[in-house]
Amino acid sequence: MEALGRVVEQRGADAPEPAEALTRPRGAWLRRLAGPLLSVGMLCLALWALRSLASQVSYREVARYVHGLENHRIVLAMLLTAASYGVMTLYDWFGLASIGRKLPRAQVTLISFISYAFSNALGMALLISGSIRYRFYIQAGLSTAEVAKVVLYCTASFWLGLFALTGVTLLLVPVPPTVPMASLRIPVAIVLTLIPVLWLAGSQVLRQPLRLWRWRVSWPSTPTAARQILTGAVDWGLAAWVLYLLMPNAVDTGFGHFMAIFVLAQIAGLVSHVPGGLGVFEAVMLAGFGATGNEGLEAPILGALAAYRLIYYFLPLCAATVVVLAREARGVAGKVPLAPWFTGLLPPFFAGLTLVSGAVLLFSGATSALPGRMEILRHVLPLPVLEFSHFLASMVGMLLLILARGLQRRLDAAYVLTLVLLLLGAVLSLLKGIDYEEATLLSLLALGLAPAHRLFYRRASLFSATFSVGWIIAILAVLGCAGWLVSFSYKHVEYSTNLWWEFSFYHGGAPRALRALVGAAAVGMLFALANLIRPARPDLHLPGEEELARALPLIKHYSSAQAHLALMGDKTLLFDAEARAFIMYDVEGRSWVAMGDPVGEDEDARRELVWTFREQCERAGGWPLFYQVRPQDLDLYLEVGMNLLKIGEEARVKLDGFNLDGKSKKVLRNTINKLTREGMRLQIVPAHEVGALIPRLKPISDAWMRDKGVREKGFSLGTFDPAYLARTPMALVWKGEELVAFANLFLTDSKEEASVDLMRHLPDGTSGVMDFMFIELMQWARAEGYVWFNLGMAPFSGLQNRRTAPLWSRLGALVFGRGERFYNFRGLHKYKDKFDPEWEPRYLAVPAGIALPLVLANIASLISGGLSGMVRR
Repeated sequence: MEALGRVVEQRGADAPEPAEALTRPRGAWLRRLAGPLLSVGMLCLALWALRSLASQVSYREVARYVHGLENHRIVLAMLLTAASYGVMTLYDWFGLASIGRKLPRAQVTLISFISYAFSNALGMALLISGSIRYRFYIQAGLSTAEVAKVVLYCTASFWLGLFALTGVTLLLVPVPPTVPMASLRIPVAIVLTLIPVLWLAGSQVLRQPLRLWRWRVSWPSTPTAARQILTGAVDWGLAAWVLYLLMPNAVDTGFGHFMAIFVLAQIAGLVSHVPGGLGVFEAVMLAGFGATGNEGLEAPILGALAAYRLIYYFLPLCAATVVVLAREARGVAGKVPLAPWFTGLLPPFFAGLTLVSGAVLLFSGATSALPGRMEILRHVLPLPVLEFSHFLASMVGMLLLILARGLQRRLDAAYVLTLVLLLLGAVLSLLKGIDYEEATLLSLLALGLAPAHRLFYRRASLFSATFSVGWIIAILAVLGCAGWLVSFSYKHVEYSTNLWWEFSFYHGGAPRALRALVGAAAVGMLFALANLIRPARPDLHLPGEEELARALPLIKHYSSAQAHLALMGDKTLLFDAEARAFIMYDVEGRSWVAMGDPVGEDEDARRELVWTFREQCERAGGWPLFYQVRPQDLDLYLEVGMNLLKIGEEARVKLDGFNLDGKSKKVLRNTINKLTREGMRLQIVPAHEVGALIPRLKPISDAWMRDKGVREKGFSLGTFDPAYLARTPMALVWKGEELVAFANLFLTDSKEEASVDLMRHLPDGTSGVMDFMFIELMQWARAEGYVWFNLGMAPFSGLQNRRTAPLWSRLGALVFGRGERFYNFRGLHKYKDKFDPEWEPRYLAVPAGIALPLVLANIASLISGGLSGMVRR
């Protein structure tokens, strides 16, 4: 039996989920859906509320207010936005100061601006800004723990400032009764005010760190806490001031009254988990102003909110995008070396921008063009061209939503098509309404994406990309919002079947929007249908001699000798298209378990195989797992969003420094000398001569199994199979003329590593025969020029049993120390340790959110040869 432990590693583009998330039961996917479904539900509720509150508002009235805003108000709002983002940099400055670290001012400002520009616009502030900070600060030399402290400081400052500002404002200023929970103003105000007050008092009252479950929270000093609250309050105050400048004068009842509604709307948007609070924030603001005796002002209020979105969210996002793209362009030109973490961040970054671009095209298609621009087009463009451009632009928008997933999966075809569609979308934006703003956005993204072709290296089909439930919900939410925009923009147009066939420059907005929406929906449905009818689970078959012969050169040239396990013939082999690498795997239940890392020297082929294997498993409804993967290949699995669990350590002896000198080797030295005097010797037999020896080896194997009371294993352990044994060299131990032990050898042509797999000896043979075999093999391998000798893995070795360690790490350490009744874990580690090996960790790569106990049972079943083997030796 080989067992598994757990430790979570965090590297590269995709950070893993908490340890507890990996132990969820089979129905855990329902709970994982709760967050996205709640966000969609809140978005739908907000859109319904907006439609009800603005029932008499037309899209043209909203657009008229935005275009009528005075230039000086817009400029002042932009300056205040810059000041607000400048204050946000203080979060990082003070956070770094709190841990005693100092970085260049420009670097900290850049990190803070990029993280907040993206998190403010896209929502999920802790996840997005924390992820961006992690990657930038790790490159700057901070440790993971230090980055976590900075992120925690910034997040606490963000919320403490909001709570303080909201609590004090609500205590001093009443809110309209139409605002949600207005009747609870005083209790809410008291609670929100107490939170920062208690935070201030905590350092004086609680001298010792506060323990929350497994975490120890150290209270900041009073000056530090005050600085956190003040920074957050100023930040939120500036954000409110930006919108206050853009609001219509008719609803100006004082900044205090405005602030009370603003902070409540922001809290509602944040807790809804809708990206950017879109719809939720607007609904609460409209309820606070537009539905409180200000009839006829709903359109100006919505216009002010739209302008606020553009100035406070969209413009910083565009600026941050330009900064990141400029860095990428300099890196491609060779002026700035790009770190691996940064290149790993770019594909999902481009995927997110492509998703946004697709949404922009869909939303644009759902609204009417400006009359002045349409007048220009009427004189220079035939009506059919305009109609076709409008229809095709929305279809391009839906295709960009779909292709964004392909970019995230690094597909070459998705890269090429996205580049083409971005340029096409830019042209269509001009043809359908001279929307030069959209054309500029799409062209800039295409310009930034163009030099990044090397990041999208996978040659897989677009239809091979699987769509997660969250991704599907995101696409449907964008399409639903586009449908709501059509309904809102043309709610005063009386619907009739003839509307579908009306074509006009001036009165064709509603028909164009309906046709565009249907076209986009049709593209999505056709793609979904194509995915539904694609081939399902592939036929699994064990490799024949032809496949094994194709795999043998890859095995021999690979750096790890464990690749020889493919020669057992009990695992399916998955080759890449050009047979430059392969994965060996087997299936047990829902677990598709790959043994070790992809085998091959071509890194691109190995990386592509990991993606291919994961997508093949997902199409079949299985869980992709990689068992016993090495530290140097962890990026292959982190890149596809898998988590890593430490399952033990592998013992490898560096042969050029191996000897039997010293006091610690006295027992081994005496054993070897004694057995050598008794006539024991080692013989290495080449693979082509092993077949003739099988009749002499079989009795030894049978006697060993009877003595141990065990049965044959499999998967990661060799079995006594004549065909398998005849494919590898054999080490024989003779005592005089009697054969007493044997082991088949794994030898790499590169001389990087030598190892053994199946080891058997006569039970009544001389004591120490296995020690003799290992010592003689190491000395032989060193003489042959091999660098390492691999003694195999010790399950659960190296796992921590500290109180702050992850749950599965503690459980693994417990089994390692007290599981001798089932398997001699500690004894196995102790036996290998006497050869003074270097212990190297081994991991299990798993997708997030799987039922880990079931996965472990499936792997144990594969190794033990079935469920019955798990309970028998």
